[in-house]
Amino acid sequence: MVAKLLKKKFPDAKTELNFKNPYELTCATIMAAMCTDKLVNKVTPAFFQRFPTPKNLAEADIEEIKTYIKSVNFFNNKAKSLSGMARKLVSDFNGQVPRTMQELLTLPGIARKSSNVILNEAYDLAEGFVVDTHITRVSNRLGLTTQKNPVKIEQDLMKAFDKKDWRHLSSAMVLHGRYTCIARKPKCAECVLNKICPSAFKV
Repeated sequence: MVAKLLKKKFPDAKTELNFKNPYELTCATIMAAMCTDKLVNKVTPAFFQRFPTPKNLAEADIEEIKTYIKSVNFFNNKAKSLSGMARKLVSDFNGQVPRTMQELLTLPGIARKSSNVILNEAYDLAEGFVVDTHITRVSNRLGLTTQKNPVKIEQDLMKAFDKKDWRHLSSAMVLHGRYTCIARKPKCAECVLNKICPSAFKV
């Protein structure tokens, strides 16, 4: 029922990060850690104009990379991750973003959550759920999990839903958490899940 209702509410659910290809999405997901998509989208146009390919980014000086992303949180560490990711793409993957979870996890700055975003959004492949703060909150409030650890939450969600729904639900639950099931004062009155949610009107 959750999958059906969220599909109706968000029929075309997808990431709010702006990107034109898998490389751009990979860069954006690294920048988006502990940062809003809205802020990342302000930074990426100039960044991609200067570093349009993994090779351009791999050859860039770390200090120059920092100047392009200095408005995002933790930009020092993210500049190192972006540089390392680009060098890895060039050296190991012929400049192409890989299509498997195992290979994506070898890229600096890319963990399981980011890998799921890339697979879902760039390649339309579902390996699991994108467990961020929004999905953590939504899935706990819906009683789909009692876990706080992202890996365990993902395992519970993968058991709770058919694999054919994973990709859409990952994006839809993020949007639902971002705009309706917000951290403080969730908008239960306008929530499409309020009749089946055990936390409705109680938070």
